[in-house]
Amino acid sequence: QVQLVESGGGLVQPGGSLSLSCAASIPAFSNLAMGWFRQAPGKEREFVASISWTGANEGRTYYADSVKDRFTISRDNANSALYLQMNNLKPEDTAVYYCAADSSIPATSWARTGKLHYWGQGTQVTVSS
Repeated sequence: QVQLVESGGGLVQPGGSLSLSCAASIPAFSNLAMGWFRQAPGKEREFVASISWTGANEGRTYYADSVKDRFTISRDNANSALYLQMNNLKPEDTAVYYCAADSSIPATSWARTGKLHYWGQGTQVTVSS
């Protein structure tokens, strides 16, 4: 059964850090583009970051402008895991964060489309004092 399970969300003060994880049970994990989206209350889901599959662009990363230089996406192909290190968090980062995966849409295109094949259930991140 294909599954993406996020963990690591919680409550943090502004300026703090959190690390999200996504455990994947998907065949050929290293051939998947992986990434994170988020959805705040009353807003549409938005792209956060993505990381390419193996090959010529192996491990290349892409970020939304709003999180660039604060968030870092990484992957561990040996353990079928995806991570998102979030530093200097701001109240506007409050949202449900979703892990996603796709074998056809390259990571470089994720900012322009949310129509990806696999999705997790999400984990809540709240930034508040």
